[in-house]
Amino acid sequence: MKFQAALLVVADMERSVKFYKEVLGLRVTMDLGANVTLTGGVALQTQESWCEFISKDAQSINFGGNAAELYFEEDAFDEFLEKLAAIKGLVYVHPVREHSWGQRVVRFYDPDRHILEVGENMKSVCRRFLDSGMTVEAAARRMDVPEKFIRACTR
Repeated sequence: MKFQAALLVVADMERSVKFYKEVLGLRVTMDLGANVTLTGGVALQTQESWCEFISKDAQSINFGGNAAELYFEEDAFDEFLEKLAAIKGLVYVHPVREHSWGQRVVRFYDPDRHILEVGENMKSVCRRFLDSGMTVEAAARRMDVPEKFIRACTR
C-alpha cells in the first residue's frame, strides 16, 4: 500500500487552487475538474462530488473544524512571513510563535478554513542558532536533538 495524498473538500475549486498556488507555491499535477491534485501530496475535491461519494448532503460538511492541519516547512521563513503579511484577507489561527525547541511556526486558514501550518525548516533553525554563536552542544540542548543532528545541519 502507498499513501497518495491528503484530500481536502473545498467549496470553490478555482478559489482554492489559486490560493494554494499563490500562497504556498504548489502546482497542479492533475486536474480532473472535481478533483485537483497538487504538488506536495495535497488533493482538492469539490464539496458537491464529495457529498455524492459519501452519500451525505452539503449541510453535513463542516468547514473549520480545527481538528487537523496540513504541515509545510519553509527554508526562507522570514521572506514567507513577509509574503503572508501582504495577502489581504488572510485569517491567522495565531501569529508567528516559537516552540520550545526553537522552530518558528505560523498557522493560518485556507479559504475553506482548513488549517495550514508553515514551520521554519529545522536545518534553518539549527543554522540560526549556530550563527548566533551557540556551540553545537548548546544548540543540541536548546533544540532537544542529538549533537549528531546539529553537526549534520552544518554540512
